[in-house]
Amino acid sequence: MADGADDPSRRRYRYVARSGDRADPAEPMHDVCSDPMDHLATVDPVLRRLIEQIGPCSLKPKVRRSPFESLARAIAYQQLHDKAAESILKRFTALFPGRRFPRPDELLTMNIRSIRKAGFSRTKIMALRDLASKTLDGTVPTNRVIKGLEDKTIIERLTAVRGIGRWTVEMLLIFQLGRPDVLPVDDFGVRNGFRIAYGRRSMPTPKQLLRYGQRWRPYRTVASWYLWRAADRNKQAMKVL
Repeated sequence: MADGADDPSRRRYRYVARSGDRADPAEPMHDVCSDPMDHLATVDPVLRRLIEQIGPCSLKPKVRRSPFESLARAIAYQQLHDKAAESILKRFTALFPGRRFPRPDELLTMNIRSIRKAGFSRTKIMALRDLASKTLDGTVPTNRVIKGLEDKTIIERLTAVRGIGRWTVEMLLIFQLGRPDVLPVDDFGVRNGFRIAYGRRSMPTPKQLLRYGQRWRPYRTVASWYLWRAADRNKQAMKVL
């Protein structure tokens, strides 16, 4: 997806821990679908119907990549089809023998022409280098640190990276960190799923979706998952017709 680049239609300082950055230790981060379905079915009859039709939420975050690697891959995928991005990433990682994925310091010392030959545009190379620099100075946290940060803090820090927008960070919050209360109001699939599920003629604006979604707290991630499924089901039905 494009960030800044960050296309929602569709994916500087050394860090010192501060009390305001810490997440509530009791906040569930990895078992996104543990308890929310009863809550959503109670507060929203439309979601109750979706839950009955689709079944249990099967969202299972995969915490395997560092924030640096996840964001570097996101930059590669911006404005490209999956196969093209995968080919570029394969050539890029081949520049670093013995590494599954390069470290930030290795990326910064790699010859820019070589990265360009792998398929990255000049704009994306600048974004990658900024990402690497901000990882080294602590702006982009490590896996260990990011798990203890609030969603708001993560968004603020990661969107400081060139070419990284809010949507990309929200996808990381949902699919890597398993945060339970994320509502990506700029996401086309979520907005379209809302339009379909609620029988609207036009797409909701991000503000309208944000306002309506307050009733889904603290499980807006799962609500989003069901809206994505509503959009997917409609797309499949259209293929059959």
